[in-house]
Amino acid sequence: MGSYEGFDIIPDEINWCKENISTKYPNFHFQLADIFNKNYNPKGKLNANGYKFPYEDESFDFVFLTSVFTHMLPKDVDHYLSEIARVIKRNKKCLLTFFLLNKESYKLINIKKSSLNFKYEFGNYKTIDPNIPEIAISYDESFIIDLIKKNGLKIIKPIYYGSWCGREDFLSFQDIIIVSKE
Repeated sequence: MGSYEGFDIIPDEINWCKENISTKYPNFHFQLADIFNKNYNPKGKLNANGYKFPYEDESFDFVFLTSVFTHMLPKDVDHYLSEIARVIKRNKKCLLTFFLLNKESYKLINIKKSSLNFKYEFGNYKTIDPNIPEIAISYDESFIIDLIKKNGLKIIKPIYYGSWCGREDFLSFQDIIIVSKE
């Protein structure tokens, strides 16, 4: 029988999962990661860029993070990608979501099609709020591709671009990248 392991930084979310999922499916486990995030866990005691996922090396057949990197700063994204590379088995897949900035998304943003106003730039990322960047963060696509490669992961093409910036042909709201460990 397979199992599911999940962690999150929001206590109420973890408690809900334990009460509503783990009680019915005992092979589903959830734990709180008390990681600081200016928006979602401002009292968190741990830094994301030093957090070691609480799992053994090469212990997962599949990893997914949805709407996680859209709320993380660059050094934290880099570290999480290194942890993903550590815990996922070779030739297995991982699904990641982002708000990716590229020629097409910039064009749509400039003609006011985007549902998010990423107007505050900080190098390789933009945010909708300069005081609490973690509310929503978009990244230069080339920066994310470089981070993925740097951490020993390979993109399985295509990238599935989302509707967040006003695209009419999409699979999801956020952009989806599927990677595997080389």
